[in-house]
Amino acid sequence: MKKVIIYTDGACSGNPGDGGWGAILMYGKHKKEISGFEKETTNNRMELKAAIEALKLLKEPCEVELYSDSAYLVNGFVQNWVSNWKSNGWKTKGNDDVKNIELWKELDNFSDIHRIKWIKVKGHSDNEYNNRCDKLATDQIKKNKQ
Repeated sequence: MKKVIIYTDGACSGNPGDGGWGAILMYGKHKKEISGFEKETTNNRMELKAAIEALKLLKEPCEVELYSDSAYLVNGFVQNWVSNWKSNGWKTKGNDDVKNIELWKELDNFSDIHRIKWIKVKGHSDNEYNNRCDKLATDQIKKNKQ
């Protein structure tokens, strides 16, 4: 199984507001940067979207180390929120609908395909790849401002 390292980040100008996401995929000597933009979105949606868009690029089942500064994204899997939501009919403990359900379901599907290790990194510190993803995301917001 191929081992891929992915770094992701999402950003929002206002919350909700214009949002951007960025990701870096690394496999062997290969490195690919991707990014995108959405209007009227949230920071959490952009964090999830960055991971989804990166995972979409994998052409076969892989062993993935996915690094994010988003506790929301990482804890969704590390603290079994997604498993609990699924077994509860995609409802929270308080019986509310899970926010961003379609994005969580997409990530859950990728978890069935790939062996993903979700790793939390400290945001806005000295991690060069996290900082680069942040720049990719914020550059998308700047580029798309009217």
